[in-house]
Amino acid sequence: MKRKLYDVELSGDGKPAHLVNELIRNKRRVSKLEHTEGAIWFQTDARGLRYIRSNRRRFKLKVHVLRLGDGTPVNRLFHSWVALLLCIVPFLASLFLWQVNVDAEHPEIAERIEQKLEKSAVVPMKLLHQLPDEGTIRSLIMTDEPDLSWVRFEKKGATLTVIPMISPKTSSKSEIAREPGDLVARTGGVITGFQLKSGERVARLNQTVKKGDLLATGVLEQGDKVAIVGAEGSVFADYWLEYKFSLPKTIQYRAAGEKRVIIEWNIPGLKQKAVNRPFWKFVEWNEEVDDTLKTITLEEGMEKDFLVPLLKHKLLSETSYEKDIKDENILQVTFDNDKVTGTILFLINENIAVKRPLSQGGDD
Repeated sequence: MKRKLYDVELSGDGKPAHLVNELIRNKRRVSKLEHTEGAIWFQTDARGLRYIRSNRRRFKLKVHVLRLGDGTPVNRLFHSWVALLLCIVPFLASLFLWQVNVDAEHPEIAERIEQKLEKSAVVPMKLLHQLPDEGTIRSLIMTDEPDLSWVRFEKKGATLTVIPMISPKTSSKSEIAREPGDLVARTGGVITGFQLKSGERVARLNQTVKKGDLLATGVLEQGDKVAIVGAEGSVFADYWLEYKFSLPKTIQYRAAGEKRVIIEWNIPGLKQKAVNRPFWKFVEWNEEVDDTLKTITLEEGMEKDFLVPLLKHKLLSETSYEKDIKDENILQVTFDNDKVTGTILFLINENIAVKRPLSQGGDD
C-alpha cells in the first residue's frame, strides 16, 4: 500500500537544516527538499512526521504540515479510487437501456406493444447500440395495429418511452354504403405505377392520360358473366405543375438544428441539480434539438439553396394527397423591395385516381 506523504515547512529561530540532517541520519524519508529564506520545504512520511513533532522544541522550530491531496472535497474525491469507480460505473451504465415504458391510452394496446418490443429485443439491460433503429421498431408495431396512425419515441438518458398515437375514429358506414365505381384521372400525367385493392387496370404503365380518362374499371367480365366489384386503390403518375408564388422578402421559419447531448452526473458530495432524480441514477443522458425561430431576408442567389426547398415544403403541405417532387425548373423569380414573386415548374409524382360511380348498366 502506498504510504501517505506530507509537505513539511520548517522555520523559526533555530536551524532547520540540523533537524533535516538528523532525519536523514535516522533513516527517515526526506524528498523534494527546497530551501527558501528562513524556511525549508520537503516531503516526508508518517514516521518522519512523528520524529519532527517530538524534536521540534529541541531545535526551536516552527512546523507547518500539509497532507498531500488536501484541498476541496471535490479534489480529494477525484484523487481516489472511489472517484474513478464513480466515473466508470455511470459511464458503463449509460451504455445500457435500463427502462422501457409504453405510454398508451388503452391497456390492451400497451400490452400488445410490450410483447412486440420483447420479441424484437427492445428490453432493459440491452446495449443501446444493439437496439433496432426507430423506423424498424415503428414498422414492427404498426404492422399489426391498424388503429395506430404513428408511433413516437422519447429517449431520456437510459429510459425509452414508446408513445403510440391512435388514428381518429371515422365512420365506416359511408364506405360500406358507397356505390362501387371506376377510377378516373383527376389530372393529366404519365402513369408510373398501380396499387389496386380491387378492379382491373385499363391504363398502362408509361401511358399519357388526360383528366377524366379511365384508369381502372370496377366491372369484371369473364365470358358471359359480369361482376361489379368496384375499383379501389391508387394510380400514380408524373406531371409538371407550374407553381406561382409570392412571399415577403423577410420571412421567419423554424428549422431543426444541431442535436446536443447533455450529460448530468449525480456524484455523492456534489450539489444536485435535479431534486426528484433517483439516487441510483449516477448519470442522466438527454438529447436536445435546437428549433428556435429564425429570420432571414431573401436575396438573389438564394433560389436553389433556400427558396426552392422552402416552396417544396409549402407545396407538399398544401394538399392531403400523397405526393413526391422529383424535379424542378426555375422559370422566373423577381426580387422587389418587400416581396419575392415568381414561377417554378415542379415535376410531381402522386396518386391521380379518383372514384367515379358506375352507370346503372355497368358501362364506363
